[in-house]
Amino acid sequence: MSQVQELERLIDEASGIVAFTGAGISTESGIPDFRSPGGIWTKYKPIDFGEFVASEEARRESWRRKIGSDRTMSRARPNRGHLALAELRRLGKLRAVITQNVDGLHQESGIPDSDVIELHGNATYAACLECQQRYDLGPIVAAFRDREELPVCSRQNLAGATCGGIIKTATISFGQAMPELAMRRAHEATLAADLFLAIGSSLVVYPAAGFPALAKQVGATLVILNREATDLDGIADLVLHAEIGPTLGAVTGVTEPN
Repeated sequence: MSQVQELERLIDEASGIVAFTGAGISTESGIPDFRSPGGIWTKYKPIDFGEFVASEEARRESWRRKIGSDRTMSRARPNRGHLALAELRRLGKLRAVITQNVDGLHQESGIPDSDVIELHGNATYAACLECQQRYDLGPIVAAFRDREELPVCSRQNLAGATCGGIIKTATISFGQAMPELAMRRAHEATLAADLFLAIGSSLVVYPAAGFPALAKQVGATLVILNREATDLDGIADLVLHAEIGPTLGAVTGVTEPN
């Protein structure tokens, strides 16, 4: 039996699949891994959250980078790997996607937002750091392009006072606390999984990368699908060093999107 056939068997027998996805699933949509050649971290030093809050110039630089990266992200579409997971969700097999990605491609593929647990936030919208009011990026980006105007929260409370908080893309920056609700939901989903698919992640960024090990510890079957070896390959029940889209597409019958 080939590795792909073994993966297909494990999926057929599972009833509560949880997928854990990293940058590798989205590189096949043309989004560079932050750490890979061409990724933003190879060009710029990451802006620490404390620096972002304290410095107007750091916030301006952050928004300049956001506009630059959006040229790539806005063109990206879900690939065969995303669509294969969406098919597993449609079939009632997939219970949740825990993702390190911030591109929103799982939701665009057809997986409901309620079933996508974003550990590192989402780059497709912004939010106020004070009151968590959500903002569309369009007007913010347009104002910044014209005048480098930093966005400020305009939400009013019941007394009519304006919040005035700092608005930031809804991603988790270096030095920023991990989202408590997302971490709790990911922990609960991991404990309930009978098959845990770690897909496209180097499994080196913690605490997020602890979930595959936890799944194995509590009795789930652990599958790792990644082009390169990971530190957790030794404990996995099945390891596939292969392209993600073609592998998951072959298992689910999902073809390459037009």
